Amino acid sequence: MSEWGNHRVTKWIKSAKEGIVVAGGQGHGNSLTQLNLPEEVFVDVFEAMYIADRGNHRIVHWFKGAKQGEGKQSNQLSHPISFAFDKQNNIYVSDSMNDRIQKFSIKIFSTDSSNVING
Repeated sequence: MSEWGNHRVTKWIKSAKEGIVVAGGQGHGNSLTQLNLPEEVFVDVFEAMYIADRGNHRIVHWFKGAKQGEGKQSNQLSHPISFAFDKQNNIYVSDSMNDRIQKFSIKIFSTDSSNVING
């Protein structure tokens, strides 16, 4: 669950009384341990998350159990709020303040120790 005003993403287990912080939770900011107004969250088959980090103008990728996200600061996005994937491993980002949809190619493959994503 994206907690927009708390700058974090939490995981809720059925019947739990509180969520588990799985991304962000370090206050708002632009380091890879922080989020700034996160919007949409997508969890892939490897339980890795893609987060539309709206206030930082980026899409961040967090591997399961990671303490920080991965991604490059992008000067091409302005307030991304949503995204979708197609069968060819492309990600389409709703770039709200630029009034456009941006397409990025992502290659996903597995190594012996981890799942690797190249953009």
